Amino acid sequence: MKSHRIFATTLYVLMYSFLSLACLADAPLDDELSEAMALKGDATKGREIFSICAACHTTEAWGTKDGRYPHLAGQHSSVVIKQLADIRAGNRDNPEMYPLAKEDVLGGAQAIADVVAYIDTLPMSPEPGSGNAGDSERAEKLFFTKCSGCHGVNGQGDEENFYPRIHGQHYEYLLRQLKWIQTGKRRNANKTMMRKIKRLKLEDLELLADYISRLSPPAEMIAEPGWKNPDFWSN
Repeated sequence: MKSHRIFATTLYVLMYSFLSLACLADAPLDDELSEAMALKGDATKGREIFSICAACHTTEAWGTKDGRYPHLAGQHSSVVIKQLADIRAGNRDNPEMYPLAKEDVLGGAQAIADVVAYIDTLPMSPEPGSGNAGDSERAEKLFFTKCSGCHGVNGQGDEENFYPRIHGQHYEYLLRQLKWIQTGKRRNANKTMMRKIKRLKLEDLELLADYISRLSPPAEMIAEPGWKNPDFWSN
């Protein structure tokens, strides 16, 4: 059994190099995204802007374990910028966030670059929400055949290609996004990913989300247990 698992894991890793070729960007960058990506963010200014985000995503940018709000800390800057730009441009539906992300509230492209620069300074949660561990062998196979080609063998994502870091993300949020991508509800989803998970059953999506939520980010990116953001919690 052990030798079978070693062989299977090796096979999945080899497949990663081939699958990654299929994970190309689906659409050209819009003007605001291109502008924000080209700007140098000011984390000091971004801290003030982040107070708008903290009301939902928490002062540590760790989101909530119930999946209502995603974990942002540690995420690739390009990914956060793209999602903000997509929401503002109407390419991703988020009625709750849209009013707060509008230019007259959050600010322009420079404000996006600034707040993302601040988020980039925050460590990741040591305790993201996970699901109920199921068939770990099937979950691993699903991950390496459906996800690792774009998101990496440890869920580390890809800054250049806008593939999000998914390790350390909450199970409930991952599961909801998998469902929405599968059904087309998340309109800015990568089309390659939509095709890969289109025929998966709910139990497979649950296995995938749980497996991903248990992948560990690099130790140096994770906060100590009980850490609080001193910019918001200092006396």
